[in-house]
Amino acid sequence: MAAATAPSMSLRKPAFVGQKVRSASRGSSATRAPVSVRASADRPLWLPGSTPPEHLDGSLVGDYGFDPLRLGSDPWTLYWMQQAELQNARWAMLGVVGILVPELMTKAGILDAPMWTEAGAKQYFASPVALTIVQFYLFAWVEGRRWQDILKPGSTSEDPIFKGRGYVCTGKDVGYPGGKWFDPLGMATPDQEAKLRLKEIKNGRLAMLAFLGFLVQANVTGKGPVDNLLDHLSNPGKVTFFSNIGW
Repeated sequence: MAAATAPSMSLRKPAFVGQKVRSASRGSSATRAPVSVRASADRPLWLPGSTPPEHLDGSLVGDYGFDPLRLGSDPWTLYWMQQAELQNARWAMLGVVGILVPELMTKAGILDAPMWTEAGAKQYFASPVALTIVQFYLFAWVEGRRWQDILKPGSTSEDPIFKGRGYVCTGKDVGYPGGKWFDPLGMATPDQEAKLRLKEIKNGRLAMLAFLGFLVQANVTGKGPVDNLLDHLSNPGKVTFFSNIGW
């Protein structure tokens, strides 16, 4: 993620679509209508019976009225945090798969992969310095394009390298580019897109919590999540979270 800095006064903030839907439109060249979530008086909340903040009216995907510190009371901050959560959720889902699959394959004898916390020390096809430089360059390019799209929705819908080849982002909402690059199977049909977006953010939030759990487990036990699970299943009464932290 790009560094979360407050926008300066010289930056043009993205236009919001009315007061209800706080997601910017990407541009008129897209072929699909933007997907929004209707606010409902009886919508589910993170704490049943509670009163959600006024700025969380149910129009955002996955909005359950959770903002006890009122961090998103400013519309621009809320917009930025929505995009930040979406991107971190996607990275967390990839990270969780990248941790679990190699460990499972190593346990099955298919792969000989190091523990995920030690993978960075392994020698690969290039030196760590070269890989770091390439990674920084690629991240800067991608994040720069994404930031440009946040400031001016629709401005990065077609990459200049592949211009005129049909690889156009057809999505109309920032953070959901669509098109052949990001929806090659055409799964996000108009009647399914809102459901898929909700499933994505729910699974992304779960993945962020899972990654935090993996990190804590690795620091406490020195093992990966699969090993920790197997240890618990072998002796559920004694090998627990509390026993691992010395209680």
